[in-house]
Amino acid sequence: MKHTFRALKYRNYRLFFIGQGISLIGTWMQMVAIGWLVYRLTGSAMMLGTVNFVSQIPALLISPIAGVLADRWNKMHILIVTQTILMIQAFTFAFLVLAWEIENWQVIVLSLIAGIVNAFDAPARQSFLIHLIDDKADFGNAIALNSSMFNGARLIGPFAAGLLISTFGEGECFLINAVSFIAVLIAFKMMRIKSRRADYEKKHVISEMKEGFNYVFSFLPMKAIILTIALVSLTGFSYNVLMPVFAADILHGDAKTLGFLMSAGGIGALAGALLLASNKSVIGIEKKIPIFSAVFGAGLIILSFARSTWLCMLVLFFVGMGMISIMTTANTLLQTIVSDDKRGRVMSFYTTAFFGVSPFGSLLAGWMASKIGTPNAIMVGGIVCLGAAFIFAMKLPQIRQGVCRAYKDIGFFTENPGKACK
Repeated sequence: MKHTFRALKYRNYRLFFIGQGISLIGTWMQMVAIGWLVYRLTGSAMMLGTVNFVSQIPALLISPIAGVLADRWNKMHILIVTQTILMIQAFTFAFLVLAWEIENWQVIVLSLIAGIVNAFDAPARQSFLIHLIDDKADFGNAIALNSSMFNGARLIGPFAAGLLISTFGEGECFLINAVSFIAVLIAFKMMRIKSRRADYEKKHVISEMKEGFNYVFSFLPMKAIILTIALVSLTGFSYNVLMPVFAADILHGDAKTLGFLMSAGGIGALAGALLLASNKSVIGIEKKIPIFSAVFGAGLIILSFARSTWLCMLVLFFVGMGMISIMTTANTLLQTIVSDDKRGRVMSFYTTAFFGVSPFGSLLAGWMASKIGTPNAIMVGGIVCLGAAFIFAMKLPQIRQGVCRAYKDIGFFTENPGKACK
């Protein structure tokens, strides 16, 4: 246990971990509440896809610029601003729902605002972690624990949201989320950060974006990771969008059923993140990306045939484990082979691949569900994820050679980087 949670020995990381953990519980409650609210108001899977589209499309358009700014500006200051705006957005949601004034267009506008803010928040937050850890050897553990915190909140938040919605309604979930942001803002206030931002010559924003693009897509390991995450996100991760439909129409359940399903995925994701946190080294983790992609894809295919709530929960455990393992492993590998002066831009491409293509995946999932049914739409996503795993596995020898060169060039590890070549 001491080894698994070793990154918590750093004061700044502990503050970040606790503050974000509390805030993310509220965030997950709001996500469930939005999905149930939209489906209650419209009864439309397409509308669910539309709301997710507008909340995620800004990541595709803004993240590359946000990555440049994350490399230029103080990352903690960016995060304080973004978290404050998200708190105001949640309070606005709570007021409209509790006052019985909420309308579809307001849900769309508020979701768009959150999407724009998150497009700036994600690259800064992802690249901020390196400043919270004194020993780079513990950085992989910090990323894995960050994922475990995210999914611990995913376990608690949806379950609590399901109970609250079925008892009171969606408004209380938005209110709790708004209050939860206070914890992360207090955590930032208490941190003592010594900036380690690398000095570099500032150029025009477009030039720096182009430099980041060339840096990522001229290096096979980074290119393979980004493209794999983009494909899996487009076709597989959008299964979450269809869960309200699956719970109501396929399993004939209610908000509690939705909470159980999403919590089952959260338990699996938490288990996967803790399993990754127990690794003593990140060397060789590139071999795990196609394995986790295959587990995720196979789980979606099995889920498409399940018709029992308990069976769906069991399958979603492995789906959640596969999904978070792909994300965490890809994130860790990217951040251990990137130079510090380009970290924000590289993580903006990761954000674009994960969040930026998700809106198209949401629309695609909603459209396919309306044409071929929700189970078949989930199955198609699983098949594509299996294909992505196969392609990555075929390129694995060349990817490992590139990772080995990066370890030697950047000097990320104090240990012998030659181990990565074996």
